[in-house]
Amino acid sequence: MPIVADMSSNILSRPVDVSRFGLIYAGAQKNIGPSGITVVIVRDDLIGNALPTTPIPLNYAIQAQDASLYNTPPTFAWYLTGLVFKWLKKQGGPEAMAAINGRKAKKIYDVIDATDFYINNVDPERRSCMNIPFQLRDKNMDPVFISEAADNGLLNLNGFRTVGGMRVSIYNAVPEAAVDALIVFMRDFEKRHG
Repeated sequence: MPIVADMSSNILSRPVDVSRFGLIYAGAQKNIGPSGITVVIVRDDLIGNALPTTPIPLNYAIQAQDASLYNTPPTFAWYLTGLVFKWLKKQGGPEAMAAINGRKAKKIYDVIDATDFYINNVDPERRSCMNIPFQLRDKNMDPVFISEAADNGLLNLNGFRTVGGMRVSIYNAVPEAAVDALIVFMRDFEKRHG
């Protein structure tokens, strides 16, 4: 059975052996470029098996036959994506990004794991290097954390609607300095409210 993966959050954040997958899908808006670009990597033997009712944009045989140009692509988004690819290459590619992203994630997990004030219930072997969810021991303080973080220029830390808490997204473009600023805030917040 072919493995199908949604790599929207982690594509190009680390090396991936694409030969292990039948299909990889990735929305570009996290590590590649602006919304409007989607990357699909399909194993050759899976192309040409679309159902007759499959919409043309999702029929990968047509897309492959027309070099992904069956319809007019979002050219400005392509241009921006090209700039991101050049930047990524200059950084050292996915290998270098894996080291940087691993370092950023470790810093945040270390703060969370050093205390029972912050809680992350994800098995350490399964933790993401791109999206780090956590909650406060006193869940009533979560909105206070989010509000005070915003007052300090740390935005979009709301967790998933169904889970609550906070979520730190540290995609490739997030500089290590931003992670360091978050850590300073987290430690200060714990001192004041812990």
